[in-house]
Amino acid sequence: MAKYDPRSRSAEDFINDEEIRETLDYAAAHARDVPLIESLLEKARPRLLGNGCHCAGLTHREASVLLACEVPELNEKIFQLAREIKLAYYGNRIVLFAPLYLSNYCVNGCTYCPYHARNKHIARKKLTQEEVRREVIALQDMGHKRLAIEAGEDPRMNPIEYILESIQTIYSIKHKNGAIRRVNVNIAATTVEEYRMLKDAGIGTYILFQETYDKKSYLELHPTGPKHDYDYHTEAMDRAMDGGIDDVGLGVLFGLEKYRYEFAGLLMHAEHLEAVHGVGPHTISVPRLKRADDIDPDQFDNGIDDDTFAKIIACIRIAVPYTGMIISTRENEAVRGRALELGISQISGGSRTSVGGYDEEVRPHDSEQFDVSDQRSLDEVVRWLMQLDHIPSFCTACYREGRTGDRFMSLCKSGQILNCCHPNALMTLAEYLVDYASPATAEVGWPLIERELGRIPNERTRSLAAEHVADIRASNRRDFRF
Repeated sequence: MAKYDPRSRSAEDFINDEEIRETLDYAAAHARDVPLIESLLEKARPRLLGNGCHCAGLTHREASVLLACEVPELNEKIFQLAREIKLAYYGNRIVLFAPLYLSNYCVNGCTYCPYHARNKHIARKKLTQEEVRREVIALQDMGHKRLAIEAGEDPRMNPIEYILESIQTIYSIKHKNGAIRRVNVNIAATTVEEYRMLKDAGIGTYILFQETYDKKSYLELHPTGPKHDYDYHTEAMDRAMDGGIDDVGLGVLFGLEKYRYEFAGLLMHAEHLEAVHGVGPHTISVPRLKRADDIDPDQFDNGIDDDTFAKIIACIRIAVPYTGMIISTRENEAVRGRALELGISQISGGSRTSVGGYDEEVRPHDSEQFDVSDQRSLDEVVRWLMQLDHIPSFCTACYREGRTGDRFMSLCKSGQILNCCHPNALMTLAEYLVDYASPATAEVGWPLIERELGRIPNERTRSLAAEHVADIRASNRRDFRF
């Protein structure tokens, strides 16, 4: 039997079933161990380090104890610590993005996704480059600067050449003051050579959801198609990093398997990337299984309630304090609002999960990958964030300044990333307010920017950021960044 080894390149070693089950037994046995839980909270607490702060994080086993905790008073301390860590590293900034679905042709048989090959009645679509252009202009007219492109796995319909051509098209479009400055990619596991092509095309983060780390369940949920290969899929991030992509994004689809198993596997994957490549995941996503075309989530018996979902987010934030966390429009406004306080640093806004959905005035449903719970416009989401005292950020500066991978993490772990992110967020928000915001949103936004400029500690940075905001308001000059 394989033994747990985070430094191994073999999936069954670094996502070791025996280790996960021993972890869950250990966590259950210590669910009311007050001294142990308090010691873990103390270990994870932010500590001042020079001009920044430092968090030790927790191992998958330690974090699993927090997730299993059954002491109400300690659970509240877990939530409070997650809030402290979130503010220490990400402040009140929330990065905004939108998914862009290129094609829903897929050869896999995934039982939880309406794009599965056996679904003969869903409308199959693949965008032409002209249609990609229209989608991007529609997204630019909303105010988006960051996209995550999505496509089903179909080597004939969606080859790597099609993905690369679409990325080139996206980056080439400059409409009015609009431009997509970062393209993240969520496509099927592939080869080192093709990951290198994506890197050369200028992508930001490569995102791939594991769906479930339980190998037995994984094989049953993916009965046919190339995605059936558990090891190839699970080892994809190593190949991506070998191909030069140093920002990768993990995620599971909560609701497919027992959430405590998935939680431990997710953190073990993060530990593996840190051990082998010297840098953990750039982001972790937390999607929950939702209703879609021919998919009924009630057919799966591992759904989690909102309180459990919130605790998962809090415990991930404590365990991997430096990693960005993403929540999508799968979740409604109330759930997203709570999650923002506990660790989420990126959200989608104004999303459409159908192929070609943005260029349509009325939201189409015939090719959606999942039902969208939060159907507000981007402008409504931006205003909502500001009313909750968050700074909506359209910043892509780190990616374009080469602050990726270990360079980003070294700044983040020292707390120095705050000196870049805060002013960059305010300047990109100013761009949004001038170019796209409704009067009601602008009315909320400008006082917020003025207040937050005053909170930039470095005098020179504060003065220069204020000058750039003034330039943005007075002219068509854009894309200032620190």
